[in-house]
Parts: sequence; C-alpha cells; structure tokens
Amino acid sequence: MTASGLEKTAALSEDQQLVAAVLRKDRKATARLVELHADAVYSYIRHRLIPRADLVDDLVQDVFLAVWERLNDFRGESSLRSWILGVARHKVEDHYRARLREAADLPEGEVEPEYDDLLDRERLQEKTRRVLEALPEPYSLALLWRYWEKRSARDIAAQTGKTEKAVERLLARAREQFRRRWNNE
Repeated sequence: MTASGLEKTAALSEDQQLVAAVLRKDRKATARLVELHADAVYSYIRHRLIPRADLVDDLVQDVFLAVWERLNDFRGESSLRSWILGVARHKVEDHYRARLREAADLPEGEVEPEYDDLLDRERLQEKTRRVLEALPEPYSLALLWRYWEKRSARDIAAQTGKTEKAVERLLARAREQFRRRWNNE
C-alpha cells in the first residue's frame, strides 16, 4: 500500500472512530464532530444560498440534525467531511425544491420582490466596491468617511488637519471620479 493509501486508511479509521463515539452519545465527540466540520458546511451552504444569507444558520443546523439522524449510514467509503457535505448538498437541494414549489403556488404574474431586490442590492454593492477600489485611496477614503461613516466635511477636516474647504474640494473631485468610473463600468 502506498503512503497516501495508508494516510487515507488512517484518516478513515479516525473518522469511523469519531462516528462510533458520537453514536455512543459521547458529548465531547459530538462537539468535536461539529468543530471539525461546521466551517466547511457553513461555507458550502453560504455560497449556495447567496443572497439569502439570513437562511444559512438554519440550514447548517438542519444539516447537522440530519447528520446525527443518519450517522449510522456512514460506511467510511469516503471521508466524513465528504459525507457530511453530501448531506449539506441534499439539504440545499431540498431547500430550493421547497422554494420552487412555493413559487409555483403563486398566482400568475406575482413574483416575490425580495429576491429581485436582494439581487439588485448585492449587484449594486459589488459595483460600488469595485469602483471604490479603483479610485485613488484619498478619494475612496474621503467618500467612505462622508457617506458610509456619515461624517461631515467639518469632522473630516478636524480629523485630517485639512481645512473644511479643502475637504469639500477633495469630496467634489472624489464624487466626480466615482461618477465617471461608475458610468464607464
């Protein structure tokens, strides 16, 4: 057997040992199972539910409940992480099937605006981020302070040691550059 084959066998036996301990209702093993795989499951689900980040935590919880209910089915033919991500994939598919069934029950011509609104907002945020990153740093910082932090020109001037008039000119140039880049993107 090759070295990688031995490592795979050792990893699988560790997975099988962990599963056996969880099935014996060992709380530390259960916590270890979640600790080892929660980040991967969360990341997997988050990427598949964009832009509905508000649903991620609930679906992650559903995945781990399903894992505990089906842990007897783990045969060790793949890594435990692969098996758990397979459960996550099925949960995401179930979620979308349920949402599509709900959409099919809507009266003709009626669409849930929240999806479109969320997608539009996400696209605008992404475009804004790209445009800000493309601006010279003083411009992007000035715009962020003014519009994101909601600071006045007077406050920005006090923080930077510039005159209020200089900050207003900087903001005017920054807005103009932002507008040009926005329209060209």
